[in-house]
Amino acid sequence: MRKFSSPYIADWFSISLRWLTLFAFSTVFTRESNWLAFLPFVLFALWNLSLSMMAGLNLRLAYHRQVSVIADLLFALLVFWLNHGLGGPLWGIAILPILGGAIYYEFLGALLSAGVMALSYVVYAFFFMPASSLPLAGILSASLLFLGALFGFLSKKMIRSIRVKREVKKDVEAQKRRVENERIRAIYDLTSTLTATLSYSHVLEAALDLSLKALNPELERAYETPLVSAVLLFTDDVLMVRSARRFTSADMRLTFEAASGILSRTIDQAEPVLGENIGQDPELGRVIALRSCTTGYTFPLRTGLTVYGLLLFAHPDPKYFNQERRDLIDVIGRQAAIAMQNASLYQDLVEEKERMIEVQEEARKKLARDLHDGPTQSVSAIAMRINLIRMMLTKAPDKVEDELIRVEDLARRTTKEIRHMLFTLRPLVLESQGLSAALKSMAEKMLETYDQKVEIDVDEKAIADLEMGKQGVIFFLSEEAVNNARKHAKAPVIWVRLRAIEESILLLEIKDNGVGFDVQAVNQNYEKRGSLGMINLTERTELINGLLRLESAPGKGTNVQVFIPLTEAAADRLHRARKQ
Repeated sequence: MRKFSSPYIADWFSISLRWLTLFAFSTVFTRESNWLAFLPFVLFALWNLSLSMMAGLNLRLAYHRQVSVIADLLFALLVFWLNHGLGGPLWGIAILPILGGAIYYEFLGALLSAGVMALSYVVYAFFFMPASSLPLAGILSASLLFLGALFGFLSKKMIRSIRVKREVKKDVEAQKRRVENERIRAIYDLTSTLTATLSYSHVLEAALDLSLKALNPELERAYETPLVSAVLLFTDDVLMVRSARRFTSADMRLTFEAASGILSRTIDQAEPVLGENIGQDPELGRVIALRSCTTGYTFPLRTGLTVYGLLLFAHPDPKYFNQERRDLIDVIGRQAAIAMQNASLYQDLVEEKERMIEVQEEARKKLARDLHDGPTQSVSAIAMRINLIRMMLTKAPDKVEDELIRVEDLARRTTKEIRHMLFTLRPLVLESQGLSAALKSMAEKMLETYDQKVEIDVDEKAIADLEMGKQGVIFFLSEEAVNNARKHAKAPVIWVRLRAIEESILLLEIKDNGVGFDVQAVNQNYEKRGSLGMINLTERTELINGLLRLESAPGKGTNVQVFIPLTEAAADRLHRARKQ
C-alpha cells in the first residue's frame, strides 16, 4: 500500500457507485430463494468496505485501478452466472464494471468492460438459452457496447473538466502562495530597512515604498496601483505631510488640525480607523489626490503614550481595505512606529550628548567664574595684605597683629567658599545619608558661607523609596534655585519644601520673600543674558520627566515649583493635566 496526501475523487466515485449497486440489486435479489447466489454480494460488500476505509486513510493498493476494475468485472460476472444469466433478475449488473472502467480508464476502460460483459451475454445465450434468444442477446450486447462508448465519452469529458479545474485551482493556489511570499518578503524588507536606519526621512520613505509593494504584491510595478498613501506627523500640534505617494505639490503643503473627521478619531482613539467617503472628509477633503478615493484607512504611529502622527492610505475601490490588507497595514504601522521611536531615541541621544558637552563646558565656565569672583579675589586680597604686613613690620609694628587677624578671617572665609563649591560639585552626604541630610547640609553651608538663611522641610515618607538618581536631580534643582535666589532675590529667608501632593507625584518648592522679577520680560531677553540658571532648572526637570512652574512678580518674591512624577502613569497624568 501507498499513502497519499489527499484522497482520490475517482476512488470515492467508484465506492459510492458500488454501494448504490449493492443496495439496488440486493433489493431485487431478496425476492429470490437461492441464498447461495447472495454470497458474492456479501463478499463484495466487505471488499467495498475495506476500500472505503482505505480511501478515508488516503491509502491505495499497488495496482489500485486495475484491481478495482477486475474486481468489479468478477463480481458482475459471478452475479450474472449465479443468477440465471439473461433469464435472471440481475442481468443489468453489467452496468457496474462499465461505469467502474469509465471512471478509472475513461473511454477505453468503459469499452473493454462493456465488451467483456457483452461477450458473457452472447456466450450464455449460445450455450444455455434457446436459439431464438440469440438476437435478443445480440441486441443487449450491442446496447452494452453503446453504453460503454457513451459512458467512456462522458467520463473522458468529465475527467478532463475536473483536471482543468484542478490545474486552475493549482494555478490559483500557486499565485496565492507567490503573492503571500512576496508579501512576507516585503514585510521582511520593511523590517530590515526600518531597523537598519536611524534617519526619520529614510524611515518614512521606506515605510511608504514597502507598503505599496506589500499591499500589491501581484503588481510588477508599484506605481500601477491607484493607492494613495502618506505619512502625517505632528509639528507644533498640527499634522504636516512629511512623505506621500500620489500627492500633488499643493497637497504636500497642507496642514491638518486633526480636530474632526477620520484624523480626529484616529488620534483621539489611538486606534486604526476605516473610513468611507474619504474624499468628503472635513479635513482630508482638501487633498486633491483623495478626491477620487472612496475609502481610507489610517493607522496611528504611537509608542507608549506618545502619538507621533499617522499613516494614511486611500483607494478608489470601496472593498480594497479587506481584513487581510488592514492587518498588513497594522504590521507596517507598528514596525514604522518602532523605527521612528528608535530614530527619535537616537536623535535624543545625539542631542543629549551635545547638551552634556555644553553642560560640562558651562560647568567649567561657572567654576571659573565662581573661582574668579570668590576664592581668586580673596587669595589676591590675602597676598596684598601680607605684602602690607611686611611693610608695616618696620613702619607700624603695633598694627601688625590687627592686620594678621583680618588676613586670618579672610583666609577662613575663602576656605569656606572653596569647601562650599566642592560640596555643590559632589555632595558626599547625599550618597551616604540621603536627600534630606544633603539639603540640610546645603542650608548649613549657605548660612555659614554666605550668611543666607535657608529653611528645609522634607517629608521623609515621601522620599523613602525614591531612587538615588532622582534624589541627585532634586538636590541639584534645589541647590540651583537656592543659589539663584541668594544671588538675585536679596531675600532674608529661602524656603525649600518637598512633599507628596497626590499619588506618585512629589512637589518641590523653592520659595523666597525677595525682590522678585517680571518672568515674561526675563524670558524674552534670556538668550542675551550670561546666566544659565533657568536653563539648568528646565533641563534638570526634563531629566526626571517633571514639570517646572515659575511664579514671580516685582516686590512679591519668587516661587519655583517642580512637579516630580514617580511612575510613567503619573507622568502621563501630569502632562495631560498641563495640556488641559
